[in-house]
Amino acid sequence: MGAAVGAALTARDVAVEWLPAGRSEATRARAAFASLTPAPDLRSLAASSDVVVSVVPPEAAVETARDVVGAGFTGTYLDANAIAPATARAIDRMVADAGGEFVDGGIVGGPPRARGETRLFLSGARASAVAELFDDSTFEVVCLGDTIGAASAMKAAYAAYTKGGGALLMAVRAYARTEGVEAQLLAEWARSQPGLEARSEIVARLHAPKGWRFAAELREIEAAFDDAGVPGGFFGAAAAVSTRLRAFKDAAEIDPDEVFDALRQAPPGH
Repeated sequence: MGAAVGAALTARDVAVEWLPAGRSEATRARAAFASLTPAPDLRSLAASSDVVVSVVPPEAAVETARDVVGAGFTGTYLDANAIAPATARAIDRMVADAGGEFVDGGIVGGPPRARGETRLFLSGARASAVAELFDDSTFEVVCLGDTIGAASAMKAAYAAYTKGGGALLMAVRAYARTEGVEAQLLAEWARSQPGLEARSEIVARLHAPKGWRFAAELREIEAAFDDAGVPGGFFGAAAAVSTRLRAFKDAAEIDPDEVFDALRQAPPGH
């Protein structure tokens, strides 16, 4: 996704730097394809940039912001990560204390190939200015006003269903299999919930290779719901479901039966 954001900007003749240190050859290849310019170090990047866009795993969002402001950056910092509104507000304070301006962001959709496939939600006082960078790009930008946390809340609400709902469906299949009633469940689904069996297998194929990335995001969603006074405990369980899928990381071929089996563990007393 980071390369896709960079490519959307370089296609508009915006100069985009990135940090290649410690990154894989695959990441370097994506950056080169997106016409990103390598920076020698973070301090150099911070000094030469007006805007920094953070697209990292959710668990690295705070540390990344701390590193960037620690390198002397005082421009506009866009956090486009899947984090809870409270996490976004904490980063906002960090950026403001360093003399910069913060924009809250959330991306819905995968790396876009054409405009309209993916939305970039923005909020904050500088949201409109950042949105202009993406005019006529592959990202469709939606500004949600000046409130820090609004864009993160939108992302959390959307992913609560797509990622949380997917985890629930996989857990249901694993539970029915463990209790020996999976065939009967599938027969009932065929009668009263047509298409759900196929959907559960599609979810398994789509989620398993990326489940290792979803766990931290689901914990952020849990925190977001709890902070809003809405029960969020299920998303902690959904994070546990994702954690059990770590063996499928980046797998090219996925057997849904193997995914459902991976979620099964012997309960106490069995």
